[in-house]
Amino acid sequence: MLKPTIIAISMATVMAGAAISPALGLIAANFPDADPVLIKLILTAPSLFIIPFTFISSYLTSKIAKRTIVLIGLSIYVIAGVGAQFTNTIEMLLAFRFVLGAGVGLVMPLGITLISDHFRGREQVKMMGYNSAFSNFGGILTMMLAGYLAAISWRAPFNVYLMGVVIIILVYFFLPKDQPMKRDRQATKLKLPLAVFGYALASAGVMLVYYSVATNMALYLEQSNIGGAGLAGTVISFTTVGGMVTSLTLIQLQDTLKSYIMPLSLLVMGIAFVGLSFSHSVPIILACTCMVGFGQGILFPIINVKALNLVNPLYSDRVIATVSSAIYVGQFSSPLVLDGIARLAGLPAIRFQYFIIGGALGVTVLLMLVYRFVTKEKTVEAQM
Repeated sequence: MLKPTIIAISMATVMAGAAISPALGLIAANFPDADPVLIKLILTAPSLFIIPFTFISSYLTSKIAKRTIVLIGLSIYVIAGVGAQFTNTIEMLLAFRFVLGAGVGLVMPLGITLISDHFRGREQVKMMGYNSAFSNFGGILTMMLAGYLAAISWRAPFNVYLMGVVIIILVYFFLPKDQPMKRDRQATKLKLPLAVFGYALASAGVMLVYYSVATNMALYLEQSNIGGAGLAGTVISFTTVGGMVTSLTLIQLQDTLKSYIMPLSLLVMGIAFVGLSFSHSVPIILACTCMVGFGQGILFPIINVKALNLVNPLYSDRVIATVSSAIYVGQFSSPLVLDGIARLAGLPAIRFQYFIIGGALGVTVLLMLVYRFVTKEKTVEAQM
C-alpha cells in the first residue's frame, strides 16, 4: 500500500486552491461588494502561504519525521478547507484559505520527495507519472463533485476537503515510520545548481497559464452565455482528464518524443488556448481544456525529474521546495498578471486573456527550438 499512499498524499494537494472554482460565480454573488480580483484570490490565496511553508517543510525534515509532517499538514488541510464554509465575510473566508495554504505547503513537497526516497531511475519517472495521473484523477472527482455541490449553495463545495480525512488514515497505517534526515553542516550550506532555478521558473510560467482555466472558466462561460457553475466544474475537470492520460503514458511519450517532449507539450497548450479564445461550442471547449491538461500532465513531472537528477537524493527536499514554491508563485500571480494585462489593453474579456496566453506559448516554443538549433550547431562545430 506504499505506492497508493504516496499518490494519495499528492491527490490532497493538487488543485487544492481550485477545488471550489465551480462555486466562484456563486461566491461573487454572495459578496456583491467585493472586488472581482478579490473573488479570484479565493482560489489563489492558499498559494501565498504554500510558498513559505514548502521551505519550512524542507527545514523540518531534519528535525521531524516526514510522516509526522504529513499528518500535521493534512490535519490543517482538513480543518481550514472545510471550515471556510462557515464564514460570513470575504476577509474571514480569505483567512481560512491562507491557513489551507499552510497545510498544503507542509505536505506538497513531501508527496514528491517520498517518491525520490523510495524509487530510482525509470521506476521513479513512472511513479512521477502515476503520481501526476492519479492526482489529476482526484482533481476530476473533486471538481465534478464541487460543481454538483455548488447547486446546493456556495458553501457546500468546501466539503470536498473532507477527502483529507481518508488520506490521514492511509498515511497513519501505511506510510513507514522514518527518522529525521541527517546532514552534515557543510552540506547544509550547499548551493543548488542554477539549472534548478531555471526549472523552477519554467514551472511558475506553466502554472500561471494552466491555472487561468480554473480561475477564469466560470466567468468565461458566463460571459459567453454558455453555462454556469455545474458546467464550469465539468469543463475544468477535463484539464485533469488530459493530464491523467499523458501522465499514465509518460515513459512511452518520453521514449518517443525524447528532447522535443517539452516544446511539443507547450505547443499543444498554446493551440488549446487559442481555440478557447475563439470557440463558442461546448465540445470544442472541452477538447481544448483537455489539451491544456495534456501539456501540464507531461511538463510538471518531467520538470520535477530533471530538477531532482541535478542533485544528490539527500537534497531532494530542497529542490522540490524550490520548484513547488515557484509553481505556487505562478498560481497566485495568475489572475493578477492576466487581469493586469487585460486592463492595460482595455479588453476585460476572458477570451482576450486566453488568446494572449496562446500567443505567448507559441513564442516560447519558437525560442526553445531556436536555442536547441543554435546549441546543436555549436556542439557540431566543437567536435570538428
